[in-house]
Amino acid sequence: MTIAIIAHDGKKAEMVQFLHQHKDILQSKKCNLIATGTTGQKAKEAGFEVEALLSGPIGGDAQIAALVAEKKVNLVIFFRDPLAKHPHEPDIFMLMRLCDVHNIPLATNPASAQLLLNGL
Repeated sequence: MTIAIIAHDGKKAEMVQFLHQHKDILQSKKCNLIATGTTGQKAKEAGFEVEALLSGPIGGDAQIAALVAEKKVNLVIFFRDPLAKHPHEPDIFMLMRLCDVHNIPLATNPASAQLLLNGL
Protein backbone atom coordinates (compact mmCIF):
# COMPACT_ATOMS: atom_id res chain seq x y z
CA MET A 1 0.00 0.00 0.00
CA THR A 2 1.52 3.30 -1.08
CA ILE A 3 0.29 6.40 0.70
CA ALA A 4 1.15 9.91 -0.47
CA ILE A 5 1.37 12.52 2.29
CA ILE A 6 1.29 16.23 1.65
CA ALA A 7 0.87 19.12 4.08
CA HIS A 8 0.85 22.84 3.56
CA ASP A 9 3.32 24.77 5.72
CA GLY A 10 0.80 25.52 8.46
CA LYS A 11 -0.19 21.84 8.62
CA LYS A 12 3.17 20.05 8.62
CA ALA A 13 3.36 19.66 12.41
CA GLU A 14 -0.20 18.32 12.35
CA MET A 15 0.82 15.76 9.71
CA VAL A 16 3.79 14.56 11.76
CA GLN A 17 1.55 14.27 14.82
CA PHE A 18 -1.00 12.32 12.75
CA LEU A 19 1.71 9.93 11.54
CA HIS A 20 2.85 9.32 15.11
CA GLN A 21 -0.72 8.66 16.25
CA HIS A 22 -1.21 6.10 13.47
CA LYS A 23 2.26 4.57 13.40
CA ASP A 24 0.96 1.12 14.39
CA ILE A 25 -1.49 0.98 11.48
CA LEU A 26 1.10 2.24 9.02
CA GLN A 27 3.64 -0.36 10.18
CA SER A 28 1.24 -3.28 10.47
CA LYS A 29 -0.04 -2.70 6.92
CA LYS A 30 3.54 -2.17 5.68
CA CYS A 31 2.58 1.15 4.14
CA ASN A 32 5.02 2.79 1.79
CA LEU A 33 5.06 6.56 2.30
CA ILE A 34 5.85 9.09 -0.39
CA ALA A 35 5.64 12.83 0.14
CA THR A 36 6.27 16.23 -1.30
CA GLY A 37 9.70 17.57 -0.35
CA THR A 38 9.35 19.49 2.89
CA THR A 39 6.58 17.27 4.25
CA GLY A 40 8.78 14.26 3.54
CA GLN A 41 11.75 15.89 5.25
CA LYS A 42 9.69 16.65 8.37
CA ALA A 43 8.41 13.05 8.44
CA LYS A 44 11.97 11.72 8.05
CA GLU A 45 13.17 13.93 10.91
CA ALA A 46 10.37 12.40 13.01
CA GLY A 47 11.71 8.90 12.29
CA PHE A 48 9.51 7.76 9.39
CA GLU A 49 10.76 6.12 6.21
CA VAL A 50 9.55 8.36 3.41
CA GLU A 51 10.44 8.87 -0.22
CA ALA A 52 10.53 12.65 -0.60
CA LEU A 53 9.80 14.09 -4.04
CA LEU A 54 10.04 17.75 -5.05
CA SER A 55 8.53 20.46 -2.88
CA GLY A 56 4.89 21.15 -3.78
CA PRO A 57 5.37 24.61 -5.30
CA ILE A 58 8.16 23.38 -7.59
CA GLY A 59 6.39 20.27 -8.88
CA GLY A 60 5.89 17.83 -6.01
CA ASP A 61 2.09 17.98 -6.18
CA ALA A 62 2.31 17.32 -9.93
CA GLN A 63 4.67 14.38 -9.35
CA ILE A 64 2.20 12.80 -6.93
CA ALA A 65 -0.65 13.51 -9.36
CA ALA A 66 1.28 11.64 -12.06
CA LEU A 67 1.72 8.66 -9.72
CA VAL A 68 -2.02 8.74 -8.98
CA ALA A 69 -2.75 8.68 -12.72
CA GLU A 70 -0.40 5.70 -13.10
CA LYS A 71 -2.21 3.90 -10.23
CA LYS A 72 1.03 3.81 -8.22
CA VAL A 73 -0.59 5.50 -5.20
CA ASN A 74 -3.39 3.86 -3.21
CA LEU A 75 -4.31 6.70 -0.87
CA VAL A 76 -3.54 10.43 -0.63
CA ILE A 77 -3.50 12.32 2.66
CA PHE A 78 -3.25 16.05 1.95
CA PHE A 79 -3.58 18.35 4.94
CA ARG A 80 -4.50 21.55 3.13
CA ASP A 81 -4.56 25.01 4.61
CA PRO A 82 -7.79 26.39 3.14
CA LEU A 83 -7.22 29.85 4.62
CA ALA A 84 -3.90 30.53 2.91
CA LYS A 85 -3.13 31.38 -0.71
CA HIS A 86 -0.93 28.96 -2.61
CA PRO A 87 0.85 29.89 -5.84
CA HIS A 88 0.65 26.28 -7.02
CA GLU A 89 -3.15 26.04 -6.60
CA PRO A 90 -3.61 24.64 -10.14
CA ASP A 91 -1.39 21.67 -9.24
CA ILE A 92 -3.38 21.10 -6.05
CA PHE A 93 -6.66 21.06 -7.95
CA MET A 94 -5.15 18.77 -10.59
CA LEU A 95 -4.11 16.29 -7.90
CA MET A 96 -7.55 16.36 -6.30
CA ARG A 97 -9.25 15.97 -9.70
CA LEU A 98 -7.05 13.01 -10.62
CA CYS A 99 -7.88 11.31 -7.32
CA ASP A 100 -11.54 11.59 -8.31
CA VAL A 101 -10.93 10.48 -11.91
CA HIS A 102 -8.93 7.40 -10.85
CA ASN A 103 -11.04 6.61 -7.76
CA ILE A 104 -8.14 7.11 -5.31
CA PRO A 105 -9.21 7.90 -1.73
CA LEU A 106 -8.25 11.44 -0.71
CA ALA A 107 -8.30 12.83 2.83
CA THR A 108 -7.84 16.56 3.31
CA ASN A 109 -8.01 16.73 7.10
CA PRO A 110 -7.12 14.52 10.08
CA ALA A 111 -10.70 13.31 10.66
CA SER A 112 -11.13 11.97 7.12
CA ALA A 113 -7.56 10.58 7.11
CA GLN A 114 -8.24 8.68 10.34
CA LEU A 115 -11.39 7.14 8.86
CA LEU A 116 -9.49 6.01 5.77
CA LEU A 117 -6.63 4.52 7.79
CA ASN A 118 -9.07 2.74 10.09
CA GLY A 119 -10.59 1.20 6.98
CA LEU A 120 -7.30 -0.45 6.06
